[in-house]
Amino acid sequence: MKIAILPGDGIGPEIVSQAVKVLHALDEKFEMETAPVGGAGYEAKGHPLPEDTLALAKAADAVLFGAVGDWKYDTLERALRPEQAILGLRKHLGLFGNLRPAILYPELAGASTLKPEVVSGLDILIVRELTGDIYFGQPRGVRECPDGPFKGQREGFDTMRYAEGEIRRIAHVAFQAAQKRGKRLTSVDKANVLETFQFWKDIVTDVHKEYPDVALDHMYVDNAAMQLVRAPKKFDVIVTGNMFGDILSDAAAMLTGSIGMLPSASLDANNKGLYEPSHGSAPDIAGKGIANPLATILSAAMMLRYSLGRAEQAERIESAVKKVLAQGLRTPDIYEEGTTKVGTEQMGDAVVAAL
Repeated sequence: MKIAILPGDGIGPEIVSQAVKVLHALDEKFEMETAPVGGAGYEAKGHPLPEDTLALAKAADAVLFGAVGDWKYDTLERALRPEQAILGLRKHLGLFGNLRPAILYPELAGASTLKPEVVSGLDILIVRELTGDIYFGQPRGVRECPDGPFKGQREGFDTMRYAEGEIRRIAHVAFQAAQKRGKRLTSVDKANVLETFQFWKDIVTDVHKEYPDVALDHMYVDNAAMQLVRAPKKFDVIVTGNMFGDILSDAAAMLTGSIGMLPSASLDANNKGLYEPSHGSAPDIAGKGIANPLATILSAAMMLRYSLGRAEQAERIESAVKKVLAQGLRTPDIYEEGTTKVGTEQMGDAVVAAL
């Protein structure tokens, strides 16, 4: 099985190298090939998603991705900025379903900004639609305002849109995930304001007829954000659109103690996927050896489970991470008094030792 390794920018290479080290420790016969992406792709080939990199991603059985982005590229035209790489990969690989588990390990209850009694035992899954919504909708751009009180002035505009098939396929993913968990699904929308999300709500309600064993409720996104902070354990599986999912999954990440603990999987219709930590490239700490590699290591575990058919090995990695946390090892983002502060490489070595 072939894995495309795309480290990217900032802390990407540091954290991906630790996940690769863990994969090698499994003694599996994986073929791994590395290619530049994001700012690194622009520097190497003049484009954030070079043709060779895209071809490798398409040919591989799975993609392990680090992070892209750096402030020094902010002056580039939008099409050449590092972030276009991940958007391009999602589009070209058909990665419409994003799974973001938010699990609070007991040892990190004190690292969360919420009271332990609010977050202890947290285990939720956010299913985010990944290739539609306002991020990809056309038309978009800057133009002369055609009407209203500011007619004639320049305006920026984007288009929020969802086709019925897009909503149905992500709804099926979410309902099926809920069947394997607590059989509760919350669909998050803004149906009271947006026509797009009234349509979303109607389609999800219709798909629910095929899953009578799953309890479905609907929640406006502003209320969902509040409830994630007030009573997060009331959720089991959350399904929502691209933009709302982007925001809510980062909010959920902080419930776990650090966004450095949150893995993710982006899947196509056949479970081929791209696996990455939910955090960004963090250029401010790049090269300092203090980034938390656990989200990337846990993303590699998701890759083994969903795309490579190695559920046992995935469980081995997850158990090793739990063991390391139980030993009291912490990178700076999850450090508390009484625990042992370690760097990126030491954390990766500890997971390998625990395996």
